[in-house]
Amino acid sequence: MSAHRMIVIGASAGGIEALQQLVSGLPRDLGAAVLVVVHTSAQNGYLADVLARQTPLNTVKARHDMPISSGRMYIAPPDHHLTVEDSRVVLTRGPKVNRHRPAIDPLFESAAQAYRRGVIGVVLTGYLDDGSAGLAAVKSSGGIAVVQDPADAVVPNMPRNALMHVNVDFCLPLSQIAPLLIELVEGKKVPGKKRK
Repeated sequence: MSAHRMIVIGASAGGIEALQQLVSGLPRDLGAAVLVVVHTSAQNGYLADVLARQTPLNTVKARHDMPISSGRMYIAPPDHHLTVEDSRVVLTRGPKVNRHRPAIDPLFESAAQAYRRGVIGVVLTGYLDDGSAGLAAVKSSGGIAVVQDPADAVVPNMPRNALMHVNVDFCLPLSQIAPLLIELVEGKKVPGKKRK
């Protein structure tokens, strides 16, 4: 099994379109679970359905206490924080974080604690700075930090803030992120080393 068993992705403004493009490039047999938080309104519960049409990954709206498995994508439901514990989904309605519920930082921080070096964190387009603290946790636990190039993002604030606060491993245009994730999961690419 790959050393990188979990990919966590966070996005905000412009994020649905960005995610549609990113997940369309991920294969059905991806050797990692993918967990996604997008800042959405409490009324918008259709993100899992939208993304499921764009990817061969088995895509579901996350439910509390679901087991987490490779090749599956879990989407945070509206008005709930999505976190992980003991290879299971944990949903809570705790206080908003960075003005949002769901928020990116709780997912990234819990994944970093649970999976340590096995996590790849990805921050995409959005306003403000949700995801920066979580990406720092991923990086400090030995995981890999990936940020969409701010010049390529619909809204550059979240990627720019992540770059300011985290020594990221990769900063790439959106079109290059899915191929990178595949290489990382398959062990064909390692931060700081040339491709074999």
